Amino acid sequence: MATPLLTRLQPKHFNLVRAIFELGQLNLAAVQLSMTQPAASRLLAETERIVGAEIFVRTPKGMEPTELGQALARRAEILLEEMREAMREVDAIKRGATGTVRVGAVTGGALGYLVPAIRALKIEARTADIHVDVAPSGALISNLVSGQFDFVLGRIPVGVDARQFDIRHARTEEVDLIVHQTHPLANATSLGMADLLHFPWVMQGPGAPVRQAVENAFIQAGTSLPVDVVNTTSLLVMIAMIATSNAIAPLSQEVSDLLCRQTTGAGLSRLAIKMPIIVLPYHMISLRSRSMSTLASRLQDLVLQEFVAR
Repeated sequence: MATPLLTRLQPKHFNLVRAIFELGQLNLAAVQLSMTQPAASRLLAETERIVGAEIFVRTPKGMEPTELGQALARRAEILLEEMREAMREVDAIKRGATGTVRVGAVTGGALGYLVPAIRALKIEARTADIHVDVAPSGALISNLVSGQFDFVLGRIPVGVDARQFDIRHARTEEVDLIVHQTHPLANATSLGMADLLHFPWVMQGPGAPVRQAVENAFIQAGTSLPVDVVNTTSLLVMIAMIATSNAIAPLSQEVSDLLCRQTTGAGLSRLAIKMPIIVLPYHMISLRSRSMSTLASRLQDLVLQEFVAR
């Protein structure tokens, strides 16, 4: 239970004690606190009445703290800094400069738009706690509905009522076919889908958007579908399969850029195919019924800026 002393001492009392302790003169403390000297004198007297003892002793050299005054001054600085820190934190939360945001995205959206937006947010909000999951759209939407994400970059699965969502800005993914640089087709040009049919493939399972886009490309080319397929959602497994065999992996263009351009030591390259392979568009999706924190809204705005810039 709070003591009467704790309930009666206010920040103005602590500010005065700290200022007198630091400056050693009542008049200097009054100037620092934008008070008149009589007002500062009255406030000091009030502080001493509340404490029930002298805090400072007047000497020819100025105001000397008593033992109690020294202890109170030390605590005053700690208390006032805690109050300043609390106000800074409140202000940061109000500005969206701190807090926690949880987002999910399909791979292309995460690399192409979410990562640049996070970099921009971290310049504004260095201490922001950001959680990112990369997953298929079905898992993203399920976790969004259950409250695990603030928003996602994904697709609405078949059978899910889209009316519960705010859906903005369609972004189309283009698929690159990735192989190791020692692959027999690595340096070939103008490849058709029939040229790729008899090689092993490593890709997401049936029904995944990238898998569907690849299968549609084979169908449109009038060929059968590959039969030598390893199914996985793991990018690491795909890279390992490419590196140790003649497998072909379909990956979003954003992932392809990262692996083939920015990570030159990986020894991977893109196949030069005649026709582009396009995946159904994904969107920025949030729940209509749930309001977002200032931080999450700011990250969403930065993602939208990335959408517009490209």
